[in-house]
Amino acid sequence: MCGLCGELRFDGKPADLGAIQRMTARLERRGPDHDGTYSDGPLGFGHRRLAVIDLSEHANQPMVDQELGLALVFNGTIYNYPALREELKEKGYHFYSSGDTEVILKAWHAWGEACVERLHGMFAFVVWDQHSRTLFLARDRLGIKPLYYASDRERVRFASNPQALLAGGNIDTAIDPVGLHHQFTLHAVIPAPNTILRGIRKLAPAHCMTVNPDGQSKERRYWRLEASRPEQPKTDGEWLESIHDMLRSAVQKRNEIADVPVGVLLSGGLDSSLLVALLAESGISDLRTFSVGFEDHPSEKGSEFEFSDQVVERYRTRHRKFMIPNDQVLERLPEAVDAMAEPMFGQDAVAFYLLGEQVSKEIKVVQSGQGADEVFGGYFWYPRMMAESTGTPVERFARHYFDRDHGEFLQMVSRDYRGEDHTSDRIARLLAEPGADSFMDAVLRMDTTTLIVDDPVKRVDNMTMAWGLEARVPFLDHQLVELAASCPPELKLREGGKYPLKAMARGLLPDAIIDRPKGYFPMPALKFIRGSFLEFMRDILNSRACIDRNLYSRAYVDLLLATPEMHHTRLLGSKLWHLALLELWLQRNIDGIR
Repeated sequence: MCGLCGELRFDGKPADLGAIQRMTARLERRGPDHDGTYSDGPLGFGHRRLAVIDLSEHANQPMVDQELGLALVFNGTIYNYPALREELKEKGYHFYSSGDTEVILKAWHAWGEACVERLHGMFAFVVWDQHSRTLFLARDRLGIKPLYYASDRERVRFASNPQALLAGGNIDTAIDPVGLHHQFTLHAVIPAPNTILRGIRKLAPAHCMTVNPDGQSKERRYWRLEASRPEQPKTDGEWLESIHDMLRSAVQKRNEIADVPVGVLLSGGLDSSLLVALLAESGISDLRTFSVGFEDHPSEKGSEFEFSDQVVERYRTRHRKFMIPNDQVLERLPEAVDAMAEPMFGQDAVAFYLLGEQVSKEIKVVQSGQGADEVFGGYFWYPRMMAESTGTPVERFARHYFDRDHGEFLQMVSRDYRGEDHTSDRIARLLAEPGADSFMDAVLRMDTTTLIVDDPVKRVDNMTMAWGLEARVPFLDHQLVELAASCPPELKLREGGKYPLKAMARGLLPDAIIDRPKGYFPMPALKFIRGSFLEFMRDILNSRACIDRNLYSRAYVDLLLATPEMHHTRLLGSKLWHLALLELWLQRNIDGIR
């Protein structure tokens, strides 16, 4: 797990090595174990390494193979790299390292851009071909690993986060109107290629891109998720057995493919608890688990220790739990915002940031339960959507998901930012893509392939990598996702959702964990805004920077500040927190470089 960056110039000049160094330095926390650079005329690479597989210097990056005329920077983990390595050896390739990085390099030489379809894992990588002078960029099927870029007529730059691109300089930092509309409608999800900034784009999941020496680029989507029933029908029992086998395999792979110990982030919910149970079921002993909790609120508990403790007791894990007081949350909140590649509304971002800090002191790799709710239908809004019988698909979705309808968005922003309903159009197109048997098939597929990428998955990557901690997400194993997408939604949504996982967990976990209502990583202070948290947000939204930016309607801001606990979204988020978070992110990431 690492951070990568680079530049390819089209104007005949050599790569700007000063910019590469600034970009690489900005990625230090993603890779504390080694830093390296490489240049070849118009091409420059930078890399920060977190050593997890092949801890030797032979696996350092940028990795250059002069015999093949290739150079590579890579972020991620390839779980099937041992099998690919043997296949490549049979084709005559020789290896000087024992990790997955060199396997990608040889795979690209052997199979070209089709190599991405052979990779099983999470990845973002860039290959430079010294002979053709072309650049090849790729991102994993489900967007677990990030890859941002900025291009103009002179060059293209790319990096693991926008902050590195900003450090390189010459970025258009104006607000992207499409990104802004998505930000406040889709719970801070801005689907690729847009971001909140006009000058920065991101490569979409399951896409690769080739850039020629003259700056011409071509993108290709190499994987599509089909959400339709198989030709050979399955019984409920056959579905449950297949899912159990596939998830067990996904969990085992993410434990075995590492040259360092692997732990589990244990929230106390069904998903992370099931990871512990499956690891124990497969014979893993001496498992390390970690939990975090916060102060209670009169309307909501701040921890799930009562449930995580039951899992720890049953499986005798080596467990650490951390209780974070509210004053520390508020004090550290700006740090967490600095770690956000893009502004994130999910209140558990700060929780993951503070948990990552503690866990990284003891271990380098953890498994996490993200993706289970999207893949297996665990959120409360899914049954409500399925029960809807009127309206277009986007209307049925919006009634239960959109943070703000278009009318409220127009009231929220100042006149300069009022425009079209970009979000409804984008969601309508996503829901209409072929290959889904029903409305709910289309919803779950869209959530898994698009919405999750820029909400929980990005949040976990950013907040763990801020501490040099690799998070692996077995519920987003693409083979498991393909199997689940072909499973009838009615089976997944039975008993309130995630029925296949609940059925699997019987006998493995206490019934209290399986039958409890769906929980969320609790951070009450950012949901029920009062006291010092309210004053903190009031100061941000009344600051000179915010007023001069003129992004928000002051009447809307004053309304939320007057009664913050009365204004929550359909997904139960604080609308005041949304406004304050975006403004704080802009102040800390953009204002200082203008």
